[in-house]
Amino acid sequence: MSILINGIAVSKGIAIGEAYVYERERNEAVEYTITPRQQADEIARLANAQKKAAKQLRDLRKKLEPTTPADILAFIDTHLMMMEDPTFYDGTVNNIKTYSCNAEWALQKQGERLIQIFNEIEDPYLRNRQDDVRHVVQRIQDSLTNAPEHLPDASQLKGRIIVADDLTPADTLTMQHQKIAGFITEYGGPLSHTAILARNLGIPAIVGVHSARLLIKSGETLIVDGQQGTVINTPDLRSLKTYRKLKRDEISRKHLLHRLKGKPAITLDNKTILLHGNIDRPEDIKVLHQFDKTGIGLYRTEMLFIDKNEWPDENTQFQYYKRAVQRLKGQPLTIRTIDLGADKEIQDTIDHGPMAHNPAMGLRAIRRCLKEPQAFLPQLHAILRASAFGPVRMMIPMLTNIEELQQLFALIETAKHNLRERRLAFDENLPIGAMIEVPAAALAAYAFAKKLDFLSIGTNDLIQYTLALDRIDDEVSYLYNPLNPAVLQLINITIQAGKKAGVPVSMCGEMASDPSYTRLLLGMGLDYFSIQANALLEIKHIINNSKLSSLRPRVRKILEATDITEIEARVNQLNH
Repeated sequence: MSILINGIAVSKGIAIGEAYVYERERNEAVEYTITPRQQADEIARLANAQKKAAKQLRDLRKKLEPTTPADILAFIDTHLMMMEDPTFYDGTVNNIKTYSCNAEWALQKQGERLIQIFNEIEDPYLRNRQDDVRHVVQRIQDSLTNAPEHLPDASQLKGRIIVADDLTPADTLTMQHQKIAGFITEYGGPLSHTAILARNLGIPAIVGVHSARLLIKSGETLIVDGQQGTVINTPDLRSLKTYRKLKRDEISRKHLLHRLKGKPAITLDNKTILLHGNIDRPEDIKVLHQFDKTGIGLYRTEMLFIDKNEWPDENTQFQYYKRAVQRLKGQPLTIRTIDLGADKEIQDTIDHGPMAHNPAMGLRAIRRCLKEPQAFLPQLHAILRASAFGPVRMMIPMLTNIEELQQLFALIETAKHNLRERRLAFDENLPIGAMIEVPAAALAAYAFAKKLDFLSIGTNDLIQYTLALDRIDDEVSYLYNPLNPAVLQLINITIQAGKKAGVPVSMCGEMASDPSYTRLLLGMGLDYFSIQANALLEIKHIINNSKLSSLRPRVRKILEATDITEIEARVNQLNH
């Protein structure tokens, strides 16, 4: 008898194969008291376990294919950096000394403390780094207890669908190397590192399938629908026939999309649409160019600060930005200035006072930069210097009013003056733009557009702030809907303000990367998308098969609607 199980779709695609229920032994740490003389032995045990765990990760890294994208290797590097981070190691040593306890218990307590810190972070990407802490703690715990690494042989996994409580990035990379067909996990969300890896590796995946290991047994035939987030256990012949055809169609579609690489995005009525990519690191450009050799519409520079866990100096930042410019070989690079704040702190020497009660609305992004100009100036210097090596644009996050813009311009002039005195080259006419992600900025978009060279709509925060909700909070996340009429009005106001002022308007939030909104945005007049690399060819295909003259009147009716159900129905019709 077939059983339909629902979860969270995180990586598109269809997988059909036998289940392999992966059970990892997790030994809970047991606390016991040690004498002061034994503390040195426990610290030595911890150090040895840490070295052993790090060696395992380095060995895995060496086994990966040379063509493995840099952003995937970065997951392993992140775990290695965590293991070697003084916050991680020194905190555990301090627990051993303070509580006279064994290394396993001290490590568990330090992990719990760090997880709590990440859990309180507003930013969804950073909040999910608590998974990294869990994975690192578990790997060191396994080394402390000499637990064997017992991933199955490749012959057991090839073509199978993995069913597990959770998978570490190391597990996922190893299993992908062993040619698994897909995976299902009981925990995780769309922003977990395992989900991100699955998307980058092209493995169909569903997470959040509660009690999956109770409902599914090894050897049972499964269908994983990574688009709908459904699992069919023991499918009937009719379902198998249907999904096998869908899988064949999916393979044909991938071949079709691949043929679009290097070709322009042009609507059926000959309107050229600009498609650029989003990156976190210069290495991500290599991944983007696997899909298309295009420019960058969003370079999130705060990831450099977070990875290094400090404010990098001017030259370090300059080298990173210069590397990105050179890798683009003449394609434009839009660098967003740091979006750090009270909710995603790093260990630096600047005192920010107590944690804000509502970090998302506190001292973050440009607000923090304007309050700490001496800390911000090195980044302005670095971005300006990078502009001497190719087309660079500077984008400012979370601007709220014109007064902030005036302060920013004064700081940029100071940075330019400093570089002239140092006889360092830069683009005197470096374009400056703003992210429109606060409702107040959207309503004043025309005023901003008259003073700036471009605008970019950041839908993630714009939706969150407009609807007054935390999209990661399960209690209210159901309200997070890009098709809310208030959100659509703010997006439309911004696009029209740009057209009136004669400056380009792009969109770089998740909404731009979602193919279900592409025709809606085209009909609203958006002609510049900055999107995730793996969505680029799909978005291009939709653009190449869309006619603006027929979309515009239909979208006008959508913008006049006030009921979300009606809007959703009209958008579905638009897509068909």
